[in-house]
Amino acid sequence: MKIEKGLNEIPNVLQCYSVILIREVIVADSNIAQHTGISRFTALYEEHMAYVFRYINYRLGNRSQAEDLTSVVFEKALAAFDRYDPKKAAPQTWLLTIARNTVTDHLRKSSKRKTMPLDNAIGIESADPSPPEETERREEYQRLQFCLAALPQREQEIISLKFGSELNNRQIASLVGLSENNVGTIIFRAIGKLRNCFEGWSNEKR
Repeated sequence: MKIEKGLNEIPNVLQCYSVILIREVIVADSNIAQHTGISRFTALYEEHMAYVFRYINYRLGNRSQAEDLTSVVFEKALAAFDRYDPKKAAPQTWLLTIARNTVTDHLRKSSKRKTMPLDNAIGIESADPSPPEETERREEYQRLQFCLAALPQREQEIISLKFGSELNNRQIASLVGLSENNVGTIIFRAIGKLRNCFEGWSNEKR
């Protein structure tokens, strides 16, 4: 099951989340309404955690940091959950807005741009390739990291939302404040840049 796979992928997030829930449930024991809210948040977490993590992992290119920031995102979401109005924003939009702001703060503090290791970001599992195959694949990953990191920040973010969180263009447009056509154009151009960058490298190897 997709959700179960996502949950198993980031145990550090689950550990942090369990601590948060234990703390909140202790408080909730004396308040049935709040306890119901915790149950609703648990369901929201289980449904949406995987794509929040994938988005952050695309943006940072560091699995450990992505796990930590995913925990931060859901702790912020839990703290604000009693003020969340689903009539104003879908859960996906609300959570990804928190995630985007959290990543922006993290990058601002770190003061350096991150590369995005695609093998970590999209969770490609090894099929026990031979050493030459593994070497070639690692070289391809490294080149793709370089090409992704060379994109402007806005293109990196939109590519992360498209392929990390698997949003459609309309959803991305709503999140980033652009028109749907503009988002489509940016994705088209970004993919073209990635293709040219990667093909140029492939030609050099021949």
